[in-house]
Amino acid sequence: MESILSIPQDLFLSEAQPPGKTAILAYRSLSSSGRTKVVLHKNLFSFLLEGQKVVYRPGKVIRIDPGQFVMIAGSHVLMSEKLSGHGRYSSLVFFFDDSLLADFFRKYSPVLPGIEEPGKKEPIVCFEGDPFIRNFVQSLQLMLEQPGGFSQEMQLLKFEELMLYLVNRYPRLVLSFRQAIPSDTSDWTLRAAVEGNMLNPVTVEELAFLCHMSLSTFKRKFARLYGTSPNKWLLQQRMELAAALLCQQHEKPSDVYHKVGYENHSSFTQSFKQVYGLTPSEFREQKVLKMDVYP
Repeated sequence: MESILSIPQDLFLSEAQPPGKTAILAYRSLSSSGRTKVVLHKNLFSFLLEGQKVVYRPGKVIRIDPGQFVMIAGSHVLMSEKLSGHGRYSSLVFFFDDSLLADFFRKYSPVLPGIEEPGKKEPIVCFEGDPFIRNFVQSLQLMLEQPGGFSQEMQLLKFEELMLYLVNRYPRLVLSFRQAIPSDTSDWTLRAAVEGNMLNPVTVEELAFLCHMSLSTFKRKFARLYGTSPNKWLLQQRMELAAALLCQQHEKPSDVYHKVGYENHSSFTQSFKQVYGLTPSEFREQKVLKMDVYP
């Protein structure tokens, strides 16, 4: 049976009490992960300390480096983690319920800065760290080390402290997150997932997961919208771009494959030959010769 990580539940299996409306966790790993299917049952802040994280959502891919932090709405996502140069990955994760976000805006709306509606909903937002955030993360780390850990009351205070800072410094981003719809299975979501990940090494089955659909439902809806199968459409789109990069930009095949959603050169070459009947190198040489003959 395929493994899907349920967060935060699966991260707190050893705890006597399940996570409440908030939960804070120091996460560490000594091994890089491929893309992991994750169902987020709570929203979260993830403060990256070591390594790199990549998060895939419909229509959006965000890469987070040390010193940055990300706010993600609860939903289906794909995640991967890469170790640092020291062979470690670590982050501090702060989970919070939808109800806490609503309570925050009700409580503090009289003192929050007035801004226009952002228009675009953003269920995942990346921020750059700064001295305040570094001190905030350090305070969480120190409190986690205390006997008995964090009380729910203290976690709520820390959540409000962070939100007050962010909503005053990044009001439009925070409002766009607040207005984000965490999940739907509309045609827009499917198009966003497919077209936003067209050049990323994401499989059709993973795209279906991001859209909260079974693979068969995803393929059926895709065929209705695009008139062909997901594999054929992605192959054609990726190879057309690869051909343009090879001929118009004069790039080498070894510099192209990762730009069109392939993780290795051999699979890219195989796909390219399937579409054009030539390897990328042969295709590029043929086009160069034609340009020399017909200037």
